[in-house]
Amino acid sequence: MPSYATAGSAGMDLRAAEGTEITPGDRATVGSGVRLEIPHGYEGQVRPRSGLAAKHGIALLNSPGTIDSDYRGEVKVILINFGKETFTVKRGDRIAQIIFAPCEHAELIETDEIADSERSSGGFGSTGMK
Repeated sequence: MPSYATAGSAGMDLRAAEGTEITPGDRATVGSGVRLEIPHGYEGQVRPRSGLAAKHGIALLNSPGTIDSDYRGEVKVILINFGKETFTVKRGDRIAQIIFAPCEHAELIETDEIADSERSSGGFGSTGMK
């Protein structure tokens, strides 16, 4: 079962339900053995574990991954090895964390004009140091 490592943990640790090896530059989809029924209006956000990234170069390929409230299958994690050595995932290893958050649906309105803002259409890096 997913669990919080400490009383102050924001996310619950997801553990591997199976073992596998991930060679450098490769990826693997690892099952957690967990199925969830998330209430409508919430999502599960699957996020990487900083220790795996710092120590082994292991990251989540789609981070954060979203678990929708109507999904009922097994929660799986796509791990990628950015490290220089083969990484072994063992059954029971903590491979990711999941956070539950409110998620609202938006109503989009098609229009030809939108209000201007201080940033306007400034894109990547436009609010950084000059």
